[in-house]
Amino acid sequence: MSPREILAKLVSFPTVSRDSNLPLIDWVESYLLSHGVSSKRVPNEDGTKASLYAVIGPKVPGGVVLSGHTDVVPVDGQDWSSDPWVLEERGGRLYGRGAVDMKGFDALALAAVPLALKAGIKRPLMIALSYDEELGCEGCRGMVEEMAATLPRPEAVIVGEPSMMKVVTGHKGGTAFKVHLKGFEVHSSIMHTGVNAIMEAAKLIVWANEKNAENRERVPGPVGAAFVPPWTTVHVGTISGGTAHNITAGDCHMGLDFRVVPGEDLDDWVAAAEAKVAELRAEMQAVRPEADIVLDRYFTVPPLVPEPGGAAEALMRRLTGDNASHVVSYGTEAGHFQQNGWSAAVCGPGDIDQAHKADEFIEVAQFEAGWAFMQRVVGQLSE
Repeated sequence: MSPREILAKLVSFPTVSRDSNLPLIDWVESYLLSHGVSSKRVPNEDGTKASLYAVIGPKVPGGVVLSGHTDVVPVDGQDWSSDPWVLEERGGRLYGRGAVDMKGFDALALAAVPLALKAGIKRPLMIALSYDEELGCEGCRGMVEEMAATLPRPEAVIVGEPSMMKVVTGHKGGTAFKVHLKGFEVHSSIMHTGVNAIMEAAKLIVWANEKNAENRERVPGPVGAAFVPPWTTVHVGTISGGTAHNITAGDCHMGLDFRVVPGEDLDDWVAAAEAKVAELRAEMQAVRPEADIVLDRYFTVPPLVPEPGGAAEALMRRLTGDNASHVVSYGTEAGHFQQNGWSAAVCGPGDIDQAHKADEFIEVAQFEAGWAFMQRVVGQLSE
């Protein structure tokens, strides 16, 4: 199959993160077996999703990992010009959900398998496909840990998020909480005898704004200075609660997330949030003991810290010719690989600005550039 044929097949699977990705994993497993390559699944707890990894070539140190995710964001409510689950070419672009984020890279990685077998590579090409990246990069954890524990150490991990084939050597870390504030309902005319969960949530939002203001004014460190913005952000994107205008809100639900520049400790920010919550909880319970704040930390993405002289960066610069410095403020699975001791960087075809939108696309020229890159990867492993 050509890279484009593989991409069309991958796009045809509606692997929205809320649903199973197993039909796609089944197909990839069969595709690899058709080339004589076995693979290993790493399922989630209930078996409805799975990551998959495979080793092509000899199991020796010094290989290259091609890492991508199989899940995509929903198309609900988006005005698409064509079927999002059917790859369509128009005007030098390939349209379809996941075409750029990131089934384009996945297709190129899978197309490189028979190329590597034919070349008789001397060091392994490793394929790593995950689930739930769009939900906080959680689906790759078990796979990355298992690979690091059982496989020979590779020279580099290439995480193929769309970067216009530029070499990205750093990204922010992140973590997020689902916050449930439990108040106590009374008539609003005697609000002092109850606890208004929404108004208590407002205090947490004020704290987030204060931290953002402090961070913005702080002189960034040498690593943080490269980011936009060059400081850690504290963000609340959703909030809901309350029963009626004249009742103190019994419940409030909100999200709270952090995007942390490399050089700062994610756990320090978690501790700061927990300390503020403990302070607010004590104030609430002084009025009504049954009041509470529950924090549910539902994902953590380690930062990708630039590696001066790192093997992944050096390899990708040789393969792309890109010697400029690039970092991004969003998170990727590269941080998990790096945290497990493997040198990693981000480099993939297409523009991240096209991701998650209606009429998502990857430029044909970028897809072809990605294929040329894969051929050079195989060439390196053959030397």
